[in-house]
Amino acid sequence: MNEDRKNKIICISAAVFFAAGFFLCVFLPKSDYLTSERRRAALRPEFSLDAVKSGRYMKGFEAWTVDTFPFREPFRTVQALTATQIFLRKDNNGLYEYEGMLAAAEYPLNEASVVQAADRFGEVCERWLTEENRVYLAVIPDKNCFLADKSGHLSLDYEKLERLMTDRMAYATFLPVRDLLEAGDYYRTDTHWRQERITDVAERLLQGMGASDGTGSADYETHTSEYAFYGVYYGQAALPAEPDELRYLTGGAIDGCRVYDWQNKKEIPVYDMELAAGKDPYEMFLSGPLSLVTIENPEISNGKRLVIFRDSFGSSIAPLLAGSYEKITLVDIRYINPELLGEFVDFSGCDVLFLYSTLVLNHSETLK
Repeated sequence: MNEDRKNKIICISAAVFFAAGFFLCVFLPKSDYLTSERRRAALRPEFSLDAVKSGRYMKGFEAWTVDTFPFREPFRTVQALTATQIFLRKDNNGLYEYEGMLAAAEYPLNEASVVQAADRFGEVCERWLTEENRVYLAVIPDKNCFLADKSGHLSLDYEKLERLMTDRMAYATFLPVRDLLEAGDYYRTDTHWRQERITDVAERLLQGMGASDGTGSADYETHTSEYAFYGVYYGQAALPAEPDELRYLTGGAIDGCRVYDWQNKKEIPVYDMELAAGKDPYEMFLSGPLSLVTIENPEISNGKRLVIFRDSFGSSIAPLLAGSYEKITLVDIRYINPELLGEFVDFSGCDVLFLYSTLVLNHSETLK
């Protein structure tokens, strides 16, 4: 083959490749939601001279093309495997895999964020609570706490984080739970803990709040959802991984509980099986990220009420506490302004538990 013919073939092949890429980008259907990453895709920006001059148009156009690129998911997987397996990077986009578990390399400790969270909780207590209320604090470590040393990744100083919280919240009784947990208590592909593995944590909390009946955890029955559970880390890491099994508990007080969603003003089930088949199956627990939920146990009349200020970890453990309280109110101040709570929550004489993961405390800008 002479040189001219070879050059023509190379040029024609390159032209065909770029033309095919162009037509695929233009004509292939585009989703407005990235299921693997659980976020909306960037929208195509509107063209205007002002947008071009300011640079907004090209910035938006770049984000749109990245999110709608043909065969985006396979390319993401190839990039992730290349980074971790060939170039031996410790993580990909801040996420790593160790012994089949996906985790975020949560680091460093943001002391200002932790202090801000503690102070925000203090403001809530000062506004709504009195000396009649018993206040408790529990900190849920993220999965990296149990994997970092083994996998060679950096992690937060968890003792320092807890100390910052307890020093700023000296009025609250600290209920430690870190010693009860290990990596296997969390989903392999997700941030959250597994409900069937935290009955001991629930009992520790009840004992610490003086609400345990002393018999230990209830005689629960474990069920497994028929739907595969690919957690949030699965899509973000773009690394191959087997799905988790999503298990949930029934029995004890759980079966007779009445749950009300005050955000949408309707009764909801303890476990929403339609959401178990949705984009984020973990949302099956108390219907996911809701600002205000109450759980009432009609089988007891001990006068005990509990208010839990919580993040998403609280959705799966709250039903395990229902056997000791007439009423549990779950408040998520990421979605409701604490200044409005007096309209919905009666704090008189109730126990109050601040139950938060280190993921939220280290990024407390999410709190209102």
